Amino acid sequence: MSDLVVFGGEPVRKEAYPEWPVHDQRDITAATRVIESGNWGGYPYPGPETAAFLEEFLAMQGGDYAIACANGTVTMEVALRAAGIGWGDEVIVPAYTFQATAAAPMAAGAIPVIVDVDPNSYCIDPKAAEVAITEKTKAIIPVHLGAQMADMDAIMEIAEKHDLVVIEDCAHAHGAKWRGQGAGTIGDFGSFSLQSSKILTAGEGGVLICKTAEMAQKAAGIINCGRSHAPGGGQEEGEDFVMGANYRMAEMQAALGRVALERFPDQVKERAEMIAYMDEALSEVPGVRLLPRDPRQTTRSFYRYIFAIDPEVYGFNHDVVCYALDQEGIPCWVGYEAMHHYDLFQPQLSKLPVPVTFPERFDFDNMDLPVAKQACQEEAVWFDEAIFRAGQQGVDDAVATMLKIYENREALAQKVEELGTSQL
Repeated sequence: MSDLVVFGGEPVRKEAYPEWPVHDQRDITAATRVIESGNWGGYPYPGPETAAFLEEFLAMQGGDYAIACANGTVTMEVALRAAGIGWGDEVIVPAYTFQATAAAPMAAGAIPVIVDVDPNSYCIDPKAAEVAITEKTKAIIPVHLGAQMADMDAIMEIAEKHDLVVIEDCAHAHGAKWRGQGAGTIGDFGSFSLQSSKILTAGEGGVLICKTAEMAQKAAGIINCGRSHAPGGGQEEGEDFVMGANYRMAEMQAALGRVALERFPDQVKERAEMIAYMDEALSEVPGVRLLPRDPRQTTRSFYRYIFAIDPEVYGFNHDVVCYALDQEGIPCWVGYEAMHHYDLFQPQLSKLPVPVTFPERFDFDNMDLPVAKQACQEEAVWFDEAIFRAGQQGVDDAVATMLKIYENREALAQKVEELGTSQL
C-alpha cells in the first residue's frame, strides 16, 4: 500500500489534466470577424452571429425556437415572465442545484418552493415535487445535474395533471437526450448556460429554447428592452410591446459559441466513452456508490461526474476525500450546498420584495431535505470533466486514487480526528 501525499507519499497523477476552455485559431478568426464587422454588441437583436448561433444550437440540441440571453440565470427568469408567472406565484425547484435556479423565480416576483432530490440521481424527486403543489403553484424547474437527467416522464405527467409550466434547467446538459429527445425540448422551456466552466462555453451567455413561437416572441421582447418581436418587426402603430430589459447576448459570445459547437460532437463522444469506462472501473472501489444511469437517458453529456462515498466505510466525509484527491492531482469538488443552507442563497439578506413580503416561506431552519443534506454535507464527490478528456489513463488515475484513499482510510481518519479537517 502506497502512502497518500498527505503522509508524504508520491501523487498518483503528476501530469496536469487538459485545460478548459479549449481554444485554437478558429476562435481567433471568429473574434476577429466580429471586431472587423463593427457589430460587437447585442443590438439590433438578433445580430448575424447570434442568429446563426441559435440556428446551429437548435440543430444540435433540437427544438424550433431559441433566444440568446446574457447568461443562463436570466434565461429562467425570462421564461417565467414570458409564461405570465410572477407576483405571489409558486415555482417548485430542487434543493441540490446552483443558487440561480431558486433565485430566478424571486427575480420574476415568484416564490421558490424548495423540495428534496432523488438519491439515485440527485435530481428533483417527482414525488416530493407533487406533494409541494398548491393552488398557487404555476411552474416547476427540474435540473439535469452532473451526468444525470431528471425523470422527465414523471415531471411532464405531473405538469399536465396540475397545469404547470416546465422550465428545464439544462446548464449541465448540453447534448443530453431523454428517449432520444434533447434536454430542454421536453418541457415548455429549456435553459442553457454558456458560462466559462460549462461544457459548451462562450465565456458567458445563455440560450432559452421555447416550445412555441408565441413564447419565443415574448421572451425575445423581454430580453430586448421590451421591443416586440412579433411578425412585422414591432414597429407598427398599435402593436403590443412588453416590459423588458437589456438581457441580450453579445455578438462576440455568439461567434465563440459557434466555434464551440463545431468542437462539441467530438467532445461529447469522448466524454461518453470515458464515462462508461469510469462507471465500470469505479464500481469496483469499496465504499463508492454510483448514481445509476437511467436507460431512458439515451445520450449522456455532462458537466461533471458525480458519485457518492459511504462515510461509514471511510471514517470521514466527502470533504476529506476531495482534499486527498486534490493532493493526488485529481481535480474534484464536493459540489453545491443544499439550498436551505447555501451561502450563495440568502434571500433574507436582500430587500427583494418576495422574501420581505413572505418571510415565512424562507424559514430554512425548519426545512427538512434529508437527501440533499446527505449529498451536500457527507457523500457527494464531483469529478472534473477534464478527467474524461485525458483518455483511459486519466480515468485510471482517478480510480487508482480512490482505491489509494480507501486503503489509507484508517490512518487518514485518525489524522482527521487528531487535527480536524481544516488542519489537514
